[in-house]
Amino acid sequence: MHRQNDPRIQNRNRFIPFRKVDVIEMCINDSRLSKYDQNLFRQLCHILGSLIHFEFHHQVEMLKDCYAPFNPDADTRLNFDYSEQNKKALQKNLVEGLAAILNAANFQKITETDLEEALKEESLFKIRLRVDFNDFEEVIFYQRGESTKEETLIKFFGLKKEPITFTNYERVVIYIKFKKEDYFKAKRQKNLYFTPGSTIIKLFQNVPKADLEMLFPNSEVRMKTVDKLIIAIPAAVSGIVLTATKLGASILLIGSVISFWLGLTKKEVKIEQQHLIALGLGLGTLGGFLFKQISKFKNRKIKFMKALSDNLYFKNLDNNTGVFHHLIDTAEEEEFKEAILAYYFLLVEDRDLTITELDETVERWFENKHNCRINFEIEDALHKLERWNLVSLDRNIIRRKNLNDAMQQLDKIWDDYFPYHKVDELHKMS
Repeated sequence: MHRQNDPRIQNRNRFIPFRKVDVIEMCINDSRLSKYDQNLFRQLCHILGSLIHFEFHHQVEMLKDCYAPFNPDADTRLNFDYSEQNKKALQKNLVEGLAAILNAANFQKITETDLEEALKEESLFKIRLRVDFNDFEEVIFYQRGESTKEETLIKFFGLKKEPITFTNYERVVIYIKFKKEDYFKAKRQKNLYFTPGSTIIKLFQNVPKADLEMLFPNSEVRMKTVDKLIIAIPAAVSGIVLTATKLGASILLIGSVISFWLGLTKKEVKIEQQHLIALGLGLGTLGGFLFKQISKFKNRKIKFMKALSDNLYFKNLDNNTGVFHHLIDTAEEEEFKEAILAYYFLLVEDRDLTITELDETVERWFENKHNCRINFEIEDALHKLERWNLVSLDRNIIRRKNLNDAMQQLDKIWDDYFPYHKVDELHKMS
């Protein structure tokens, strides 16, 4: 039985942070295989990798077919119009197929609770964002490589440095389905940066949990209270000084005229040319002052928007159909690494292992020899080896085929992938 509830491994990631070619060499360099077996083991790895690649090729083609009617980046024409029923079925298959690939690539779903907590946390980039969730029909997040990191925040114009600890995700996949065009027409929302009714899929790297909201395509920069005060307080002081020095005489003149018109005073006020000139200059000065303050507000907002766009530019890894290929490649590697590691340690151990013993052996090997703590997916690994008939389970004991028999078994599976029948045989079969 796997130790999912063991507190010692709860903070470990399922992801194996080595390339599959490196894992092969790590097994070879473990010096527990003879020269002959090393060569045979490399051949086994080659055909195993080819089998996994062939199987995942069908999955990426399925994902592309399901995504075709929703892809906003498509440069090909659809062969026929999809009915709403067909679109719903394709969307359902897309979500299920994507979830299967992400699971194979050792991603974990970010729950709604985790997402709500992330949106409540203060952004590390000190940018306040607003996201209108009503624009979406469906939002799904996945992450891989959760870790705790430390950064130093600079405050008060560099006078104060504050160390913080935060949760970081090495990889984040976001799936968003937008509402249809009728919704945005009713909302009278113009200048949309996305296609209503479309579905976007994006892959990002190194995303702090507190900054997940910046990944939404409709996020809008909002000024924080402290940023507004930085602009408002100097503006208020400058405004008072300006009113007292530049507009004082003009305000008194206007006040006297209004008082005379309202009958509050009997003294008639004569407005001469120099008064009008002073009033015009004062109003011009006031207009220039207001324009300057509005420009400061806009410039600060533009500065925040640039910080946001610069940050996203370097964090974005792939988009839409490109994400499929990226994830498929990652899933292939993870599936291969899990299977070959399980088979290798069954091969080199002097005795049959139980499921728990094999799991602990792999995890201990990574930790002691490669300074890497992982939560090895023993169930997934054994499921693959059983499906290819490379191992069998006798209650809790695992029994494996030797290298020669394993090679013959994989070679037979590969040959069966491409069955050939002559024309007359096909005629008989029909």
